[in-house]
Amino acid sequence: MEVVYTYSHLGGEEILLVRYPEINREINAVISDIANPGRNKKSKEKTKKGKSLYSPREINALFRERFSALDWRELKDYYTVEIPDYPHVIPQAYKQCDFYKDPVLVEVQLGKYAFMFYDLAKFQYFYNQGKIRVGVEIVPCHFLQKQMSSGVSYGEQLIYDLERLSKNFPSVPVKIILIDMPLGSDDYEKAGREEVRKAYEETKRRLNRL
Repeated sequence: MEVVYTYSHLGGEEILLVRYPEINREINAVISDIANPGRNKKSKEKTKKGKSLYSPREINALFRERFSALDWRELKDYYTVEIPDYPHVIPQAYKQCDFYKDPVLVEVQLGKYAFMFYDLAKFQYFYNQGKIRVGVEIVPCHFLQKQMSSGVSYGEQLIYDLERLSKNFPSVPVKIILIDMPLGSDDYEKAGREEVRKAYEETKRRLNRL
């Protein structure tokens, strides 16, 4: 797969580049190592009935395989839910994220928008616990999202909302990565996808000159 845009919240990308360059390289390598798996999901939705789509479950499995091969592990923290003036106690609740290599936490989110935002809350939780320094959210760009089932959201919306929260949430450094299928492997909305990639490459060249 290909990175088509990155967004740095509170210096998340810069922290990875300067303090944890090897981890940053591993994340990029995982993304680039994932080939187009093909459109293996037949849609049953009214608006896309019979259309061949990319399977979020299949793509998630590929990410899990690649990260696991590089010794990234699940991070889970158990706790007891107790709230003021409420007698019911709930034991063995937990927060969990899929890919962790100290001190960086990565989530690959190919689900609903609410889950994207909840991932940021989980990053904040583990940051407050002192277990991470940076969170990384890997999400589909809008072009790819339209080739998947309607329950999948797109990363541009997440970045748009973070910009309007004026850096107030989350208070943990985060890097958001928008991904797409390789250009040569599928020609959906080719002109727009090429334009996005040119802009991303120009941004990288400009930053490298600073």
